[in-house]
Amino acid sequence: MKFGTKAIHAGIEPDPSTGAIMTPIYQTSTYVQEDAGVHKGYQYSRTQNPTRDALQKNIAALENGAHGACFGSGLAAIDCVMKMLNPGDEVISTNDLYGGSYRLFTTIFEKYGIKFHFVEMSDIEKISAIVNKNTRLIWAETPTNPMINIIDIPSLVKLADSCNAWLCVDNTFATPYLQNPLDFGADIVMHSVTKYLGGHSDVIMGALVTSNDCIAKEMYRIQNSSGAVPGPLDCFLVLRGIKTLHLRMQRHCENGAEIASFLQAHSAVEKVYWPGFESHSNHLIAKHQMRDYGGMLSFTLKGNKLKDAQAVFRRLKLFSLAESLGGVESLIGHPATMTHATIPKEIREKSGIVDSLIRLSVGLEDSEDLIQDLRQALEIL
Repeated sequence: MKFGTKAIHAGIEPDPSTGAIMTPIYQTSTYVQEDAGVHKGYQYSRTQNPTRDALQKNIAALENGAHGACFGSGLAAIDCVMKMLNPGDEVISTNDLYGGSYRLFTTIFEKYGIKFHFVEMSDIEKISAIVNKNTRLIWAETPTNPMINIIDIPSLVKLADSCNAWLCVDNTFATPYLQNPLDFGADIVMHSVTKYLGGHSDVIMGALVTSNDCIAKEMYRIQNSSGAVPGPLDCFLVLRGIKTLHLRMQRHCENGAEIASFLQAHSAVEKVYWPGFESHSNHLIAKHQMRDYGGMLSFTLKGNKLKDAQAVFRRLKLFSLAESLGGVESLIGHPATMTHATIPKEIREKSGIVDSLIRLSVGLEDSEDLIQDLRQALEIL
């Protein structure tokens, strides 16, 4: 089954009681049992809910995985993976990491005896130098947030196998339309469903997908025990959003390519970070493991002044200054003061998150209008 067909049909069955083609919103907390312990597969909606079950099957199918689980947010999904670890375990992650993930790792789980290493993951040798007998998990983003670095998934798979560790890939920026880490041998895929999967900036949700039965058993145990599950209305909205994921991603990619080329040629721009450029340090890896290059890009301004970035934000009319990404509308963000503000400045700047770095989530508007909006905002520099 091709991707577009899976997006519309995978995990979805007409409602058996009415024939409704859309999965109903099962807005219920509990289910009547025929007798003590005799039920129709559902007991309590924290544990199982038919709307959530349909979404979990759908997302698992899109990632070519066997098991999917949805959570109340992307961070709740990451939290579930971390709870599979034990004191003394070590995690290797990228130094170019979403700020919320970094905060969760360093302020929550470090105090429980889990050690985290943050390294430039685009260089596999730097990762290999940190691996030891306590390495239990390699956590990767690709493309990374916000530097749009590309990490070689097959190489990480080999490294994780060599030390008997799991590899989890945050696939939020790429989506399953552009990249399927499980196909390369990753153990777990994580999504902030809030972003491209939902696609309309109206839901907060996270998801995990795996084909490993042992991991799945733990994933569902923690999901039920911790209770960080999404409600059925949110699950319904994401099911609806996913039906157009393939169409939306095509336009995100087209618009992203046009805007990246415009910015690269602009006199006020120092550098554009977008994996579709042959000059990108890991362009060939992106070309191998992705089907296209996505709608996320970042760029820096010449002079690297915060006031210049702020001046650009104030002049924009179509790009909205806001956190998050992956919606139909175009968003612009300032990682140093927004999504990555919790990371100490010296650590941020080592990974390239400087004061003039601007991140774009390119939406589905007409590309000519988006380019004109950027052009008039950059005129003052």
